[in-house]
Parts: sequence; structure tokens; C-alpha cells
Amino acid sequence: MTTIQDGVTVVDHPLVRHKLTLMREKDRSTKSFRQLLNEIGMLLCYEVTRDLPIEMIEIETPLTKSMQPIIAGKKMVFAPILRAGVGFLDGMLELVPAARVAHIGLYRDPDTLQAVEYYFKAPSDVADRMIVVMDPMLATANSAVAAIDRLKERGAKDLRFVCLLAAPEGIARLRAAHPDVLIWTAAIDECLNDHGYIVPGLGDAGDRMFGTR
Repeated sequence: MTTIQDGVTVVDHPLVRHKLTLMREKDRSTKSFRQLLNEIGMLLCYEVTRDLPIEMIEIETPLTKSMQPIIAGKKMVFAPILRAGVGFLDGMLELVPAARVAHIGLYRDPDTLQAVEYYFKAPSDVADRMIVVMDPMLATANSAVAAIDRLKERGAKDLRFVCLLAAPEGIARLRAAHPDVLIWTAAIDECLNDHGYIVPGLGDAGDRMFGTR
């Protein structure tokens, strides 16, 4: 249950759509918002890892030896954009516990809407791994572009971007800056408002996650 167009995959599974609607409600509690984001992150992880390479290995079951599939090569890196991106992390690590984690700290300047970096830490071998960059909101895409720029500076070549909501403006900006980076999202909303927020959206995901709205 996905729609794929111009490098963007919209994961429109009924469970994803249902949980996203609950998250949009303005009176949703912080605890419930976090839990739903974690659950949707897990569901999105299924889709973003759908084409991972597989190799056959010999194992021994309780009955016999058998050739069975296993993920090939080095595992992944999950790279949440702080702070809201960490809301996806636990759910994805439940599915891929061997993945390594990079942390990219960016905040949006309220006047210019540009991304300002305050922290960056990534595994030394990011160039050899598939990296999933994650942020709940792809609005202006300034943070997404800045995060991917930094990872590419470290040699990263195989990157994917996962978000909860995307605005058409953010998709256009990210695709123009990094056409090699495919996007997975639960929904594409109507537009951005004058303050760079996605409409109808769900507000500031970070504020709602941490109860600071």
C-alpha cells in the first residue's frame, strides 16, 4: 500500500493513516503522541528497508541443515535529526537492532528559517553503510539538506530520508539539492504557511514530543 512518484514513496497503509490522524489532533497527550510516532516509525522502517540486499547462508535448524536468507553486507546507520527525529529511533531499532546511530543536531533560526548546526556525531564508517536520515517534518527541507550535506562530507553515498509529513515545497527543495536521496513519508500535506509550518500538519513535532508547546 504505497504510492511512488519522482523519488518519493508515500506509505499509505491503513494503520499508518489511522495513527497519523490521531497524532494530528491538537489535544493528543504528549505520551500518546510519542507512542504513535514510535509506532509509525516502525511501520515506515519496513518500507524503507524493503530492498535491502539478501544473501544465502547455511544454518542448522532443529531438523536439518538448510540454506536461508540473511541481510547481506554491513548493517545500516539511523541518523535522526535532533530533536524530533529521535521519536522514530526506538521503533526502527526494534526492527534493526544491529544498526548504528548518528546524531545530527540542528535547529531552525526563527527569522531566516535556515538550519543551524549545534552537534554532529556519526560512526567512522558511514561511507560503507546505508544511512536512513529521519525527521518527522519535511517542511522547508533546510534541516534535511544540511544534515545530508554533512553526511556526504563524511563520505556517505547511500542515503535515504524518512519523515512523517512532507510539504510539496520541502520535497521540491530536497529533491533539487540531493536528487540521489529517495524520500519515504506517511503523507504529503497541502503547503507551508508564512512561518514555515506544514498545513494542515500537526504543529511543532518536537514541542509535542517533549511537552514544550
